[in-house]
Amino acid sequence: MKHIQRGHWGRSLVGLVTLFVMVGMAACTQPIGSLPAAVESAAQTAVAAEQETVDPAETEATVDQPLESYKDIPVGFTPEGYPFRGDPNAPVTMIEYSDFECPFCIRYFVQTEPAVNEGYVRDGTLRVIFRDFPIVELHPNAPAAHYASRCVAEQGAALYWGMHDKIFQTQSEWSNAADPLPVFARLAGDVGADMDAYDACMADTSDQIAFVDAAIEEGRQIGVSGTPSFQFVDNASAATYLLVGAQPFEQFATYVDAIAAGEEPPVAEESSGEGEAQIPFWATAEGWVADPQRPGFNMAGDEYRGNLDAKVTVIEFSDFQCPYCERHARETQPVLDEQFVDTGQVLWVFKHFPLNIHPQAPAAGAAAECAADQGKFWEMHHKLFETVESWSISDPKPVLLDLAGEMELDTAQFELCLDDAAIAQRVSSDLQDGAPFVQGTPTFIVLFNGEGRIIPGALPAETFVEVLQEFVAQTQ
Repeated sequence: MKHIQRGHWGRSLVGLVTLFVMVGMAACTQPIGSLPAAVESAAQTAVAAEQETVDPAETEATVDQPLESYKDIPVGFTPEGYPFRGDPNAPVTMIEYSDFECPFCIRYFVQTEPAVNEGYVRDGTLRVIFRDFPIVELHPNAPAAHYASRCVAEQGAALYWGMHDKIFQTQSEWSNAADPLPVFARLAGDVGADMDAYDACMADTSDQIAFVDAAIEEGRQIGVSGTPSFQFVDNASAATYLLVGAQPFEQFATYVDAIAAGEEPPVAEESSGEGEAQIPFWATAEGWVADPQRPGFNMAGDEYRGNLDAKVTVIEFSDFQCPYCERHARETQPVLDEQFVDTGQVLWVFKHFPLNIHPQAPAAGAAAECAADQGKFWEMHHKLFETVESWSISDPKPVLLDLAGEMELDTAQFELCLDDAAIAQRVSSDLQDGAPFVQGTPTFIVLFNGEGRIIPGALPAETFVEVLQEFVAQTQ
């Protein structure tokens, strides 16, 4: 086992991370603006939780109306016109107050919302209602983004949610534009909106302005002053609870689980961001120890290759549907394996980081985990990158089962594993682990001599070799 100065790790990895910005860097990036350091992030996401009682009529229960579907989730509008996704009769409602130009809102959209959808919305436990809350003083182009989304909303709920996703996914493109309206018009066309109707709506946005202003005022009345903020409603008792900030998925799960069980959620611990941050378990020598119960896994639950006593550890955050990750896996990684991993100089650890822009990536990650349970993670890892076009379809499961058959896995066991929520949680857990450090994929965290470095992007093999050689040399 390596001997680690843990206090120094904490300062290096969180507070003093050196970001290698290489010329020609390539990465799959969900556009999220500048991601603050972990300590600053914690300070920005202070949490307040308080209980109120409201008239049940004010919990926005829906009336009978035809529902649409978006990504196989029911979507519609409340009687007040607010878009929602999920079962109208879900026991818990979450009202999200958000700003399309807010970097913390897009962090939630990229890192947490997919897990909320899969864990609670899809099974009917949670309904999410979106409330516009642009903060024009900070984000001058945000109001126009919200008006554009409202003009698309006039044409249907499914179109609205498509526009909602597109606006977040292109935030870096329009947020600093002198005139963002052409971008929004293009996005509206991309999602299939009737452009004549859209253009007519955008020509006179007085109704949209009034709607958004009303949403902002209602948010302020319940104590919303920043974004994202989330009001949870117990639809049985009408009790409400406020959660502020781009919190990790576990915090949302705690709230939904408690409310669905008829209990009050615990008050979220406020994080001041002061003091020395603790290094996460997955980045410690203790976390890298081989798990005796699961060959190929370390004690942190991650797959690894190479020498457990190597003086340099590389932790790779990757997305199986990301073309830059594929480039790294197929062109660069074989060179690194030959020169560093196979020679015992580097321990290589893999972690999932499926971006929201790659809808089949979570399923591919689950397939890799299921193969790992049968001792063939790396074989499936290679196969997924080699066949990415074949399984990047609306329903990748049949293709993934075929891949398992080609690898001579127990396909019945593999299929049961794919449907196991615990496997999906393995993938989303990695996503949460990387959230404070990772902006796009692939990203590599290199740990050596009690220090941490971040290498973003699919570097050419010769460049990556030079970087690792330098780090290895510093451990001699």
